[in-house]
Amino acid sequence: MSQERLQQSLSAGPHHLLSRLVGTWEGVARTWFQPDKVEDESPISGTFRSALDGRFVVYEYTSAFGGKPLSGMATLGHHLDGKQFTMSWVDTFHVGTDIMSLQGEAGVSDRISVTGSYSTGEQSPRWGWRVDIELTGPDALVITHFNIEPGEAPQKAIELQYKRRS
Repeated sequence: MSQERLQQSLSAGPHHLLSRLVGTWEGVARTWFQPDKVEDESPISGTFRSALDGRFVVYEYTSAFGGKPLSGMATLGHHLDGKQFTMSWVDTFHVGTDIMSLQGEAGVSDRISVTGSYSTGEQSPRWGWRVDIELTGPDALVITHFNIEPGEAPQKAIELQYKRRS
């Protein structure tokens, strides 16, 4: 990867999109276990910060589920040679002791979509997990997680509605 390609991406490409996430955010986290039934709704706060000269952003958040605190972090990047977004995600609620690795093609200018998978047991097939990150305005961000049972359509699992904190 050349420094010139990185600079182009930072000024008007995928890395520019990542830089637009940088800041402090507050909002509401909604969780579904079944379609059409919100299982929990809790406040959430998150921070995106630039890392390694803009190559990545690190996202850290705190929220709750059922009144019990939870926290997590993700590292997001864009692999210029592979032409795809990448993300690693860990937290205290969803992924247990695993590090979920997600990847997705570059797409719409204000949206990142990455997909990974997780284990549901030794004798079970892995399930898919998709994360869509969309800037819906200069100070509005929606992060939606989808659970993907093998052979089934994605089902909304988590939706984070954020507003930028000034």
